[in-house]
Amino acid sequence: MAKQRRFFNMYLTSAISVAMVLFLIGLLGVLLLTTHSVVRRVRENMTITVMIKPSASPQQVDELGKLLQEAPYVKTAHYISQQEALEEHISALGEDPTQYLGYNPLRASFEVHPIDLYARADSMVVIEQQLTTISSVDEVLYQKNIVKQLNSNLSQAYIGIFIITIILLCIALALITNTIRLQIYSKRFIIHTMSLVGATGWMIRRPFIRRNVIVGLCAGIVALGVLMCVLYCLNTKLGILLFPLNTTNVLTLVAFVLSSGLVITLLASYVATNHYLHMNANNMYRV
Repeated sequence: MAKQRRFFNMYLTSAISVAMVLFLIGLLGVLLLTTHSVVRRVRENMTITVMIKPSASPQQVDELGKLLQEAPYVKTAHYISQQEALEEHISALGEDPTQYLGYNPLRASFEVHPIDLYARADSMVVIEQQLTTISSVDEVLYQKNIVKQLNSNLSQAYIGIFIITIILLCIALALITNTIRLQIYSKRFIIHTMSLVGATGWMIRRPFIRRNVIVGLCAGIVALGVLMCVLYCLNTKLGILLFPLNTTNVLTLVAFVLSSGLVITLLASYVATNHYLHMNANNMYRV
């Protein structure tokens, strides 16, 4: 009974330790999803203004609108008539150009927001070239310098987050490896004895790997439960939504945490068992 209690306590302690590390890995996954969501929103908020020629007929304007709505690079396309452009001008600057010009000098246009995939400097140039070939389009306007600078800054942010991700995963691997190594430490003489009686390396490793993979799976489920509770409280109590909680993002986070738990515990079990499997009997007393 006491032996079973010690066995249970050993694996329970290991599961708690692994769950804490996987919770940190889950937070890393939240950081990655949040960064992706923010970057996507920023890119999709870029505006391409498609100015329409004054001579364009209503039919040509309708055809241009349908073309933009069906274009693969367009997320949304909003038509702004001359009157709407005039009202926006008056609201922004407080002056009415029709009072001293006698006519409305502003042109109708489409405000286009590209999808994330096409909101890059090179893609925007291609979009501009395609739109300017349309007979009803006068010119295509967007902030080229801002687009280049924004994409440069986002690329640097991605590189920084990638480096942080690698560092944290290495730390997580080291922590879980040490936890499992301490657990297998008490079994080092059993491992040596099994090796002496002719057990193969895989036969010795298999039970340790199986148990620790199960521990990793259970720890991953616990870590996900705590993480989801944290995200739910942030959303309902504080109104903070770090990233869209859709099916794709949730499944990505679940897969990231569970696969990390399974892979890291598997590798850690293999490495730790291998360490004692090839160790000389005299050195086991010095460990």
